[in-house]
Order: sequence, then structure tokens, then C-alpha cells
Amino acid sequence: MNVLCRFARGITRLNDRIGAVAAYLVLPIFALLLLEVGLRYWLGRPAVWTGELAQMLFGAYALLSGAYLLVHSGHANVDILHGALPPRARAAVDVATSVLLFVFIGALLYFGSSIAWQSTARLETSMSAWNPPIWPLKLLIPIAALLVLLQGLAKLIADLQALGLLPADEEVLPEAEGQEKGL
Repeated sequence: MNVLCRFARGITRLNDRIGAVAAYLVLPIFALLLLEVGLRYWLGRPAVWTGELAQMLFGAYALLSGAYLLVHSGHANVDILHGALPPRARAAVDVATSVLLFVFIGALLYFGSSIAWQSTARLETSMSAWNPPIWPLKLLIPIAALLVLLQGLAKLIADLQALGLLPADEEVLPEAEGQEKGL
């Protein structure tokens, strides 16, 4: 069982670091949008590339943040019901709904890989006036899906430990803010 705990902790640390680095993408997005507004309103000449680059950076930010949000319980759920449950019941609900996560992420991984492969093989560009390459962004789709899938497995391990179905010799995931610890 030690192997499962090490796997879950390693994936969680990886996704925590990736999410922390991805958070800094907000700064260049903000700067690009300010530049766009400044060029448009003060100089009367908008740049073709600022808005599109900001959108591309936001796409990378959104993709790379998914697994981080799963680590820190940041995804939307019906907190009125889920938050009111005791920890073991929450874990049972999370185990049951993890099937939906794995089906969705499996489909995203499968179809996203196909899209990324085709885009990379063609070295696809945006076809806009600026025409930057977009294949690296599309390549992030299956990578991000894989990270969410692995984090989902780590969460499933933690939930099974909370239910007593797996030995809980070590804590696997960090405590989510506002949630009490316990089995």
C-alpha cells in the first residue's frame, strides 16, 4: 500500500507545483490586455497579436489548472449537500461520482489526443492575421487530461482510505480548506 500512497503524494505534489507555476500566467494575460486597451484607445492602433496571445495564455492557464483545482477541492460541487455530510459520507459520494470523472476525462484524453496529434502533425496555426502556431496549445489538452486523470486516481485512493477500504497509514492528499479531517 506504500506504493499507492507514494504515487498519490507524488502526483499531488506535481499538480500542486504545476498549478502554482500556471497561476503566474495571469500576469502576462493582464499585461497583454492592458497593452491592447492602451494601444486601441490611446494610440488608436490596436495590435493584432495581443488579444490572441492573451487568449492562448488563458487557454494554457485553464488547462493546467484543472488538476490543481482537484488537489485543493476547487471544482464546483453542490456544497449544500456535500459539505453537510460527515467525512466518511463525503468520501463515499466522491467514490461514487469518481466514475463520472473518469468517463469524462477518459473521453477528453482520447479525443484530445487525436486532436493534438492531427494539429501537431500539420504544425497548425490560427489562420488569423497574426497566425501563431496553436499546435502547442492543443498538445496541452491530452497532457492536462492525463494530469487530471492521475489526480483523480490519487483522490480515489484517499477516499478509499477514508472509507477504510485501503489502509490509511499515511495521509495521501493535503487537507482541503474548510473541511474537517477524519474518517
